[in-house]
Amino acid sequence: MTMKSTATLPTAVPAPSLGHSMKPRQLTMMGLGSAIGAGLFLGSGAGIQAAGPAVLISYLVAGTLIILVMWALGEMAAANPNSGAFSVYTQKAMGKTAGATVGWLWWLQLVVVIAAEALGAAGLLFTVWPVIPVWALSLIFMALFTAINLAGVKNFGEFEFWFAILKVAAIVIFLAIGGALLLGLLPDVPSPGLSNFTSGFAPAGLGGIATALFVVIFAFGGTEIVSVAAAETENPERSVAHAIRTVVWRILVFYIGSVFVIAAVLPSTSAALKSPFAGVLDVARIPGAGAAITLVAVIALLSALNANLYGASRMVYSLSERGEAPKFLSKLNPARVPVVAVSVSVAFGFLAAVLELLFPDQILPALFQLVGSTCLVVWGSALVSQLILRRRADRDGTALPLRMKGFPGLTIFGLVLLALIFAVGFSSPESSKQLVSTLVLVAGIAVACWTGARITRNRNAAAGAGAGAKADQAEQPSR
Repeated sequence: MTMKSTATLPTAVPAPSLGHSMKPRQLTMMGLGSAIGAGLFLGSGAGIQAAGPAVLISYLVAGTLIILVMWALGEMAAANPNSGAFSVYTQKAMGKTAGATVGWLWWLQLVVVIAAEALGAAGLLFTVWPVIPVWALSLIFMALFTAINLAGVKNFGEFEFWFAILKVAAIVIFLAIGGALLLGLLPDVPSPGLSNFTSGFAPAGLGGIATALFVVIFAFGGTEIVSVAAAETENPERSVAHAIRTVVWRILVFYIGSVFVIAAVLPSTSAALKSPFAGVLDVARIPGAGAAITLVAVIALLSALNANLYGASRMVYSLSERGEAPKFLSKLNPARVPVVAVSVSVAFGFLAAVLELLFPDQILPALFQLVGSTCLVVWGSALVSQLILRRRADRDGTALPLRMKGFPGLTIFGLVLLALIFAVGFSSPESSKQLVSTLVLVAGIAVACWTGARITRNRNAAAGAGAGAKADQAEQPSR
């Protein structure tokens, strides 16, 4: 009798969760896919226009910072793989409001970047295939990649892997052609040499380097998506370590190598910097190469769009799971994809396409300006969180599967470097406006998160008190 009663008790059904079918090679290429996009294929030209060849200083500074940030994130992601990544780590280190603020800021940043990459890809494709208008191409891209993201993380990861392979191969070929051009190895094509470096290395001085720095930071933004994807990867501890090691040096080689070639070949006043890769190949006089690299750039932007849509949806899913966003955002489809989170993350991209129809050629520059410095806040939160959590783990004797070397010196150096970037940024009128707007945005999000948490807490307390009063009444004997 007892056994029968026990057998008929309802068993708890575990809540559905995200899948874990992404492979390590897909994780590594996703890190490249999210970072090698609009920032390199479009933003590199804007950086050279702002600072001339001295933009390389901006890339070296930002590159050093992103290496330190990725090492810090790698340590935390290996110990606690979570789709909320640095938002979760910030919450653990500095409290719920700080964690929610960083999560929402990064989500907003990616939402804007998704729209920028769709418009950028559409604009580039229109230059070689002027049939469908830019706004309509942008809508097509948004619909296509929404469908890909809803198909499941395994299919998404494979798609992103081959997208990233293609653009990495194209950049390697570009570097080979650019090197041959600079060394004078191309027949009937004179080498431009390094005259751009010797005659006007920093035409706009420190102000130009500061302005370019924020263009470069935007370019490196998205690399941190590796820590988000770790939650859906097989053997995350090992996969994250491998991805961090390979992604960092590949990005630096591709970025600094490509920008060196572009700055050497094209002067800072060149109109070809609007599409810098095609401009260099046109100088090299390789038939059809300009159009071909433009198509590769389109693929690169779409690959970054694909990866960033993934990252944005997972971050808002994590916020929902932690009670920092509406609960319906954590709803999963049969493929274990957060379907509502994906939908809200692409909504602004569709809106931006409509705005492009109403205000042609004005939306993309405005989007670049909007998110240029939000990366700094996210990276700063990652460094501070790692400093706190690592010291806490060492104090408690907690073993970590991956430990950042040079701690705490390198973490502190990263924070000092970040502070110097802010100081240089405030010295330039152009970048100071961007920094102030970012700080205002952060403050606004923090106030909204704190207020929302307080309202929820009061509501839960009131509901608990009401339930307690009803229970007391039920216990009183009836008269």
